[in-house]
Amino acid sequence: MPESAAVPAARPTPSDPAALSAEDGKLVVLARGARGRVGAVEGAAVRDQDGRTYAAASVALPSLTITALQLAVASAVAAGATRLEAAVVVTEASTLDGAGHAAVRDLSADAPIHVAAPDGTVLGTVVE
Repeated sequence: MPESAAVPAARPTPSDPAALSAEDGKLVVLARGARGRVGAVEGAAVRDQDGRTYAAASVALPSLTITALQLAVASAVAAGATRLEAAVVVTEASTLDGAGHAAVRDLSADAPIHVAAPDGTVLGTVVE
């Protein structure tokens, strides 16, 4: 999996996990499930402009490496999404990977990206 990029906006700012909307809480559950199902390093989930959700796990093959957040965004785009409302990545890292951050920003300049620990505790939110 790619190293975390040094993107200024990639460091999540602390947030109150209880302040997540029910819809964003669902994204945390989906991302945890995607990660746990295959024992991946990361899991991610996104919600598109129509409220549809897409979950994915990181992939590391000899010929393909993609972050969970990149894959979730790619799945949304492949299904016709043109905008994202929110994203979640569940990871043991303390920063958001630059590639995943960029993929979300390709579709939405203002969608919150919540970063959560493997236990579902929200560590912070990237809004830039």
